[in-house]
Amino acid sequence: MEKKSYQNLTELLIKEYVLADSFIPYTSIICGICACKMVYDLTQSFSSVYFKSYSSLSKVQRTEWSNRAISTFHAIFIAAMSLYLVFWSNLYSDNQYAGLVTFRSSSLSTFSLGASVGYFLADLGMIIWFYPSLGGMEYVLHHLLSLIAVAYSMLIGEGQLYTFMVLISETTTPGINLRWYLDTVGMKRTRAYLINGVVIFVAWLVARILLFMYLFYHVYMHYDEVKQVQSYGLVLIFVVPWVLSVMNLIWFAKIIRGLRKTLAKRH
Repeated sequence: MEKKSYQNLTELLIKEYVLADSFIPYTSIICGICACKMVYDLTQSFSSVYFKSYSSLSKVQRTEWSNRAISTFHAIFIAAMSLYLVFWSNLYSDNQYAGLVTFRSSSLSTFSLGASVGYFLADLGMIIWFYPSLGGMEYVLHHLLSLIAVAYSMLIGEGQLYTFMVLISETTTPGINLRWYLDTVGMKRTRAYLINGVVIFVAWLVARILLFMYLFYHVYMHYDEVKQVQSYGLVLIFVVPWVLSVMNLIWFAKIIRGLRKTLAKRH
């Protein structure tokens, strides 16, 4: 009986506080940070046992090795949630729900954004702590813009659709990280490295170029709804995607140059 009462009390606390709508943003952020720590530690333990080359890496390389595992885990999670919420759920459908699309949200969408905020906080902290080993100023700018936009959308509930559209671009992250892993373990001249480059090119073109064009088209088609967002939200909807688009185009040019160089060496 005593065990059952504790179980009931635990379930009540989780339902009334941890999973309550008002607590979901904060719970999800904590979950995101804890997940990053767990992945970081598991990656270190797993890699030291199953990857022979891991022991020969420098301390900075080992840190980046685990850091990229965190970003890969986050990318898979948030890309899957974003794809589901944008294209397969009815939350943002023009036909299924009443109300403005720019103000729609759910417990699932808010939790997903909160977990992403937790990741960006953890990763930004690591980038600053180990600066510039894990990335230069462009990474700091990217994470700050992403953190501000995602946190605002999560807390205020405005523009979540466009936030998830931008987060779909995280589908390119696993390929980028895999390329770094292949390079680090000495597999730069392998067929896997070449295939990885082609996959990154296609994924980047779709998720970070064409998808952003669709985002701007969607904003244009729903401008009557978009303009009712608060002024700060409007800045995030219009400015952040444009800044990220410019950064994506710059990185895309580097990807093209790198792929051409790799193909030239193969021939």
